[in-house]
Amino acid sequence: MPKQQDVILEVRNLQTHFFTDDGVSKAVDGVDFSLNKGETLGLVGESGCGKSITSLSILRLIASPPGKIVGGEIIFKGQNLVIKTEYEMRSIRGNEISMIFQEPMTSLNPVYTVGEQIAEVFRLHQKMGRKEAWEKAVEMLRLVGIPSPEKRATQEPHELSGGMRQRVMIAMALACRPEILIADEPTTALDVTIQAQILELMKKLQEEMGMSTIMITHDLGVVAETCDRVAVMYAGKVVEYTTAKNLFANPKHPYTVGLMNSLPRLDEDVEELQAIKGNVPSPFNMPQGCRFAPRCPHATQLCHDKLPELLEQEDGSKVRCWIYTSEWDGANQTVTGTGV
Repeated sequence: MPKQQDVILEVRNLQTHFFTDDGVSKAVDGVDFSLNKGETLGLVGESGCGKSITSLSILRLIASPPGKIVGGEIIFKGQNLVIKTEYEMRSIRGNEISMIFQEPMTSLNPVYTVGEQIAEVFRLHQKMGRKEAWEKAVEMLRLVGIPSPEKRATQEPHELSGGMRQRVMIAMALACRPEILIADEPTTALDVTIQAQILELMKKLQEEMGMSTIMITHDLGVVAETCDRVAVMYAGKVVEYTTAKNLFANPKHPYTVGLMNSLPRLDEDVEELQAIKGNVPSPFNMPQGCRFAPRCPHATQLCHDKLPELLEQEDGSKVRCWIYTSEWDGANQTVTGTGV
């Protein structure tokens, strides 16, 4: 396990809720993980599990109202970001912690050239003049592999392809050489060839800059390619927390196993993929016990009645499941999970 001094970010019992006319949505409800210097941590799970809200909470970008961080700590280099003022956070966002957002077309301003948008980062955080900031913007476009960067810098986002727009987002996020990069589904809208190029580019720049990365994805192939450790999220909580190697060699939580079984495999002759039946529960109405219990084929009455803790296992991984506790006795309990 990494030494404590290697930890650059630590999220402790993070709770982000949304207060609406329909009730309280517990989108993130007690999330714990840490990020070490130079490593890539994957946040994995289905849509609606709280991955993006967790990342937006780290940067304090939750719209308030209706959203609010109601509990927990986000410790970055020994300082709690939750209690920092908005003015203090502005000096951190884009400077020490940057984010590549999910959809580059909606994240880039359509009325400004891409060069102006990258240059603004240098002018804001490094107090550069317009000319110097523009030159640095062109340099960043060259760094991320965009051909003819001087010309591309003068173009607006709609004039660029999806892959180029994503490279612009990477250039903007890395402009100030941040210590942490949060990448929220950075390759979702791209075809597989461009996806591979973007992932390779991010890996190369991470090694050159020595930064840490949080990779948010539902694609386990991306996890296998890029991540050192993985936090599997389900319904606002981390259900499994382990190394990427352990995740693929020995997935423990039934939800993680379900995700693995839903992947196509070349080494097995399978006529039909195994889907996880049912849906992620509504954040307005979470199950009383384990949140995966209504979909879990192994669920017992204990699972439906009581929420398990995230407990460390012998191999160093952590799992939130009654199967791995002394209270579990599957042979003598009635299975009540519907699995639908």
